[in-house]
Amino acid sequence: MNIFSAFLTIAGLALFEVVSSIDNAIINAEVLHGVGAKAKKWFLTWGLFIGVFLIRGLLPWLIIWATSPSLGPIGALTATFSSDPSVHEAIAKSSPLLLVGGGTFLLFLFFSWLFTEPKNFAVRGEKFFLRHNVWFFAIASIMLLAIVWFALNKDPLMAFAAVFGSTTYFITHGFKESAAQTESELASSSRSDWSKVLYLEVIDATFSIDGVLGAFAFTLSIPLILLGCGVGAIVVRQLTVGNISSIKKYLYLENGAMYSVLILGLVMVLDSFEVHIPEWISPVATFTIVGYFYLKSKKALKFLEQ
Repeated sequence: MNIFSAFLTIAGLALFEVVSSIDNAIINAEVLHGVGAKAKKWFLTWGLFIGVFLIRGLLPWLIIWATSPSLGPIGALTATFSSDPSVHEAIAKSSPLLLVGGGTFLLFLFFSWLFTEPKNFAVRGEKFFLRHNVWFFAIASIMLLAIVWFALNKDPLMAFAAVFGSTTYFITHGFKESAAQTESELASSSRSDWSKVLYLEVIDATFSIDGVLGAFAFTLSIPLILLGCGVGAIVVRQLTVGNISSIKKYLYLENGAMYSVLILGLVMVLDSFEVHIPEWISPVATFTIVGYFYLKSKKALKFLEQ
């Protein structure tokens, strides 16, 4: 990977981390509003360390290590920069498991948003899908059935990885739903500042799974994932305490994030079945999609202010 590709990957990862964490930032901002200065400062320092290095750094490393145990812990960390052909062979052999599992997760995430979540309608057809929300479960089941069928013909472990990805989606989705329901209650409750901060750390870990799995559509390099997602996480923390109200004015950023999720999910699933996707597709697609919905949001904001 040359310097330009690395920079493009890091920038794409950072942007994806920011736009995919907007909901998380809003929840954090609401809860932190009534938290004391000391606890808030801890959340922005040590909490940031936990969110960036222990979650967005440790989790990808563990995933690579688990899918390629022959690499060992050090090999999993430095695999993409290694000149050892056996290391690249191990990554190539195990990457379909990671890609199909992560891709299935992201596809479930997108279709759940499309069919079941209230949203600002930005694209024709979104209202239609929301009115027919019960179809999400049929679409998700058929999609998983198709992925598993083709995966069984290639490698039974890929089928297991796809099911694991769908299971991970439903587990994390439950946590997110709980967080959204208890957000206002927690913000106005009499719980201690530290209990609120610890709760936010747990929720942050849950929300970060989207970004971590989506990161593998950009690269399998742990250092690049750590840099890109780390930069994005820092931006999200600053938005949490500073400009979250202004970010909420951009009505369609969430739409941009979710259509990016769709593309990244497709890239991962196709790549797992040896359909070659150039490495620049994921970051360029993310910039293009998010940029489009940012401009659309800006136009809508200007219209509302008139």
